[in-house]
Amino acid sequence: MQPFFSTEGIHPKDAFRRWRETICERLIPIDQQPLHGVPFQGRLDVISIGPVPISKMAHTAMRTEATPDAIRRYGQPDRLYASLKLSGQDAIQQGDREAVFRTGDFVVIDARPAVCEADTGISLVIDLPRERFEAMLGPSRLYCALTVGADLASTTLANTFLQELVRMGDQLTPDAAARMAAIGTDLIIASLAERMAQEVPRSVHGNVTVQRAKAYIEANLSDPNLDPPQLAAAMGVSLRRLQELFHERGRHISDYIWGRRLEAAAKRLGDPACAHLSIGMLAYGCGFSSQAHFARRFKDRYGMSPRDYRQAHSRDTQPGASASRPSFS
Repeated sequence: MQPFFSTEGIHPKDAFRRWRETICERLIPIDQQPLHGVPFQGRLDVISIGPVPISKMAHTAMRTEATPDAIRRYGQPDRLYASLKLSGQDAIQQGDREAVFRTGDFVVIDARPAVCEADTGISLVIDLPRERFEAMLGPSRLYCALTVGADLASTTLANTFLQELVRMGDQLTPDAAARMAAIGTDLIIASLAERMAQEVPRSVHGNVTVQRAKAYIEANLSDPNLDPPQLAAAMGVSLRRLQELFHERGRHISDYIWGRRLEAAAKRLGDPACAHLSIGMLAYGCGFSSQAHFARRFKDRYGMSPRDYRQAHSRDTQPGASASRPSFS
């Protein structure tokens, strides 16, 4: 990470004012006040992993409020923010939910009014795409300000991965950084899905189970052994029950898995960064056990062979290609 701001060397009477100005410029204008009457100290380090900005904030105790006016004027409704607590304890209130999270826990908030009281500690704040989360988990109000505890194995995995990603981020190529950022995002989604399943009303439990299943599929697309029985076992439900839940939503589990594999393969075929991969390697990386099986399913879905699809997209991405030509991404 790159040092962005530190109160070290700043006169104590100016330290918090300078900190507040920096945070308002880096994130959004928010109201902040130091707590407990002690001299404020703070440090902000930043890094961007692919399209995902990450901030590491270390500070003494303070209160933060995102007011309705600040949200209305400066909020980014297309973003969510995950706060991973590396040390200390925070309490946050957003909407009708209040969460306390400690070392190893995390919460997600969106661009709505919120109040947070933070003890002395360190946090990673990750700027995330709202669209991705809502596609997998539903409206953000279902999980914002919900403590995702370190007692969940998925939380520990996400936390460890993201800290290592931050540590090694400047060693990654741009393409690798974008892919690793996507993995980190999906790990947060998987942890949220597991946490949501613990306390949801029975009436919506089926929706959450299906969303958890979809998140698990996304994280394991490359596993050729991923099938409905394995998925049901990972969700902790019977295969019959999981099949019923998918059928209620007009889908078959196997069709959904193969569909997502084909969509991932099509995306990689259209990605110049994957041009060095053979069709076979790309197919195996998307969970297909044979190139022939992949080619047959791909042609049934997209009306052309994987090789023709890649060549068509390559023509479309050449400089000067017509903007009106259909996209195959």
